[in-house]
Amino acid sequence: MIYRSHAEFIHQFLISEFGGASGIRNIQILESALLRPFQKFEGEELYNSPIRKAAALIESIVVNHPFVDGNKRAGYVLMRILLIRLSLDIKQPRK
Repeated sequence: MIYRSHAEFIHQFLISEFGGASGIRNIQILESALLRPFQKFEGEELYNSPIRKAAALIESIVVNHPFVDGNKRAGYVLMRILLIRLSLDIKQPRK
């Protein structure tokens, strides 16, 4: 799980490093995106693997635009953080 305060900090850091407008466009959409990977229906997880959880998170951020700017950047970084917290990460290709 990624807390809203952490997501806000990461977004602000990305904006300060790479430019763009800071701020949250819709706090409810952000909170919903952060909770989506852990939703259950009738006691069963809707996203039952780390990869599915990460996919649900990045899709919610990128498609629903909770931030004023930098949603793709923030979604990607938040997805990577979630994967790492779930003991996975994206494998880098060899050069």
